[in-house]
Amino acid sequence: MERCPWCGTDELYVKYHDEEWGVPVHDDHKHFEFLVLESAQAGLNWLTILRKRENYRLAYDNFDANKVANYDENKVNELLNNAGIIRNRRKIEASINNAKHFLEIQKEFGSFDHYIWSFVNHQPIKNQWQNTSHVPAITELSDQVSKDLKKRGFKFLGSTIMYAHMQAIGLINDHLTTCFRYNQV
Repeated sequence: MERCPWCGTDELYVKYHDEEWGVPVHDDHKHFEFLVLESAQAGLNWLTILRKRENYRLAYDNFDANKVANYDENKVNELLNNAGIIRNRRKIEASINNAKHFLEIQKEFGSFDHYIWSFVNHQPIKNQWQNTSHVPAITELSDQVSKDLKKRGFKFLGSTIMYAHMQAIGLINDHLTTCFRYNQV
């Protein structure tokens, strides 16, 4: 069974690749989880974040955007002292800021899902990459989504992070054509 080579042989990475990456997400709770994790990943390896995912789940009230939006300085300090997550003040503060704007988008569009999927007319883009070296890190679409989120006040969600995010939540199918998951998602 052939997989995208980026997941290697690490059990956690393989499980993520096989069960989550590229599967279309339509649940706002899951969207918020990925936004928090993707923004925390900036400048780091995704496997590092996957290994800390359960710690994030505990630290961030199971990724409840309503709760995260109300975090205060005491909670920020608690998170800064939590060795189980990335202890970067700017990223932590961005996650709280982003929760507030996430809720605003839900209010404006009815759901974050409707908002994010509108960028692809509610249909996944199915690329046909045969080699990982062909897969881009950014595209005009990721630039557009990132720019719109920044205009709405989001932080730590640049074009590269947004492209990775769109891959993760299935807006874009970037499994290689030789990967067994390509036609499944």
